[in-house]
Amino acid sequence: MGAKEGFILFKRELPETRKPEERIHDYKEIYKPFDGEKLNHQAARCMDCGIPFCHQGCPLGNIIPDFNDAVYRNEWEEAFQILRSTNNFPEFTGRICPAPCEGSCVLGINKDPVAIELIEKNIAEKAYELGFVKPKMPTVKTGFKVAVIGSGPAGLAAADQLNQAGHEVTLFEKDKKVGGLLRYGIPDFKLEKWVIDRRVEIMEKEGVIFSTGTEVGFNIKAENILRNFDAVVLSTGAQQPRELKIKGSDLKGVHFAMEFLGKQNQVIAGEILSNPISAEGKHVLVIGGGDTGSDCIGTSNRHGAASITQLELLPKPPKQRTVLNPWPEWPMTLKTSSSHEEGADRVFSVLTKEFVGNEKGEVTGLVLVDLEWKEQNGRMQFVEIPGTSRTIPCDLAFIAIGYAGPAQNGLLEAFGVQTFDNSLPKSKDYQSTNKKVFLAGDMRRGQSLVVWAISEGREAAFKVDEFLQGSSALPRKDEGYYEVEQHIHY
Repeated sequence: MGAKEGFILFKRELPETRKPEERIHDYKEIYKPFDGEKLNHQAARCMDCGIPFCHQGCPLGNIIPDFNDAVYRNEWEEAFQILRSTNNFPEFTGRICPAPCEGSCVLGINKDPVAIELIEKNIAEKAYELGFVKPKMPTVKTGFKVAVIGSGPAGLAAADQLNQAGHEVTLFEKDKKVGGLLRYGIPDFKLEKWVIDRRVEIMEKEGVIFSTGTEVGFNIKAENILRNFDAVVLSTGAQQPRELKIKGSDLKGVHFAMEFLGKQNQVIAGEILSNPISAEGKHVLVIGGGDTGSDCIGTSNRHGAASITQLELLPKPPKQRTVLNPWPEWPMTLKTSSSHEEGADRVFSVLTKEFVGNEKGEVTGLVLVDLEWKEQNGRMQFVEIPGTSRTIPCDLAFIAIGYAGPAQNGLLEAFGVQTFDNSLPKSKDYQSTNKKVFLAGDMRRGQSLVVWAISEGREAAFKVDEFLQGSSALPRKDEGYYEVEQHIHY
């Protein structure tokens, strides 16, 4: 590495954010620019660790020490080529990835890990600024036609790879614009949508055909796609939200998180005039402690909510790793998002019991009870604490407790894909029970991270190319890095 003592000389530093009281009045990105010298120091912190566990932590297998070293040497084109070799969309992951690579950083054993996500974002932006990101036309044309259904990160990655392999790729998207949850799920203050548009424009110039406003079963039939294309990639995500099965969950004012977040993104994009779900002046409850719940907090603050409370079933995580959560495992520590900084009460170890409402059928409160977590038979289980049941005010509730799997809209059946009893599709090496149809992303592996979605798209593309041509020259990650997922086999 260029700076052999960089991890000693420099501390981890991240960009400053705009003040919470300022940024809650808009949906623009919250981070201020990070100057060149500071970024150089952050790249210098990547040490010659011998075995870079960050490779294992990254689902894409990004070659992190190498691009860090290139950034330290101000070799931006080299850094971009290294990063782009494993990651189709570093401008996305550099903004919204939770950075599992940083949890595995060797420096994280006794210091703050290298700011890998920050470096990745700046490599991507510098590449655009300096003109390194240009349309790369396929060198050959195979004559095969591939349909990709769903334009989230998995579908985009699959389309990008298959196009570069020389196939004619048509990407079908049911919404007006490309991006899936990148566009209609993640708030603009985390990912402004010009970032997506910029990349889509490049892909269009490279030859990918985008068919938006096209939903299988409505505008086009699955049988027509199967007849007109040599292979199909299904990558429509895990759109079936997990229900909160308690009394009163059907009251007015109780919504799944994406009903709220998706509409708000449409408002910002000018697709609709106003969000039919307004948090203005309301007492908002967010049920679920993950990123989606955090996004509901940030959006509710921008609406002008009277109060926001986030409820979490699990106990409050520690601020630092415990002996039961050693490096290089993902650190199960307390995460405070930018949305939390903008204002919200966080309540841990509580169980939601019942929504209560008025005579108009509108939600007015939520009954909850405190929990005590105990280890029983080697597992952590909770018991309700007597005398702690109470009702808290609620005008608006967002359920953000994850997704059960693919949307139950007949898509899998239409393409002849068999499913398990839990409705998840059966697949083996990304190929479904219909040999012509492949699966990628959340609909195959379940709800996961954007880096896993891109990785899935790349791997599915390799398998499609191999299916069509007998072998594939597309790059792929060392299979030894992948998690064992027994549920996908049949």
